Amino acid sequence: MLNNIGLPGLLLIAVVVLVLFGRGKISSLMGEVGKGITAFKKGVSDGKKEIEDATADQARDVTPAAEKDKA
Repeated sequence: MLNNIGLPGLLLIAVVVLVLFGRGKISSLMGEVGKGITAFKKGVSDGKKEIEDATADQARDVTPAAEKDKA
């Protein structure tokens, strides 16, 4: 259904959206979308860093438990 829209169809949709909502509303909406994308990327990178730190801590401590108790 959507694979036959083409450039004229997309331009018509953009004009209709611009007329309905106005330039100010669309620009503020796009700003919020940009902030949301930035927050999502930051959350993903923070989660990735936490996982890497946790695995690095586990990999660092390779001494068997019996040897830890003797020391």
